[in-house]
Amino acid sequence: MRITLHLASYLRPLAGDHSTIPLSGDFPTVAHALAALWTLHPAVRHRVLDETGAVRQHVNLFVGQDNTRFTGGLATPLTDNAELSILPAVSGG
Repeated sequence: MRITLHLASYLRPLAGDHSTIPLSGDFPTVAHALAALWTLHPAVRHRVLDETGAVRQHVNLFVGQDNTRFTGGLATPLTDNAELSILPAVSGG
């Protein structure tokens, strides 16, 4: 299975200045793909997850165009050639 991770600009310095990271392996869920990312670039973890292992409030994870907050969170299933994006939440008023 191949997954492509897309990183927001604020995460890139923590991941060797990469904007995309291709992964190959067995990634049935978003959590599995992120675990592989933490192995390669452990500093990214603390910007994405809080101390309880939950996605930080101001971080959004997308599989394709679907926000994982509405598709199962870290348990969101992945398929071959999925694209997982880590983006900051945008708010305003």
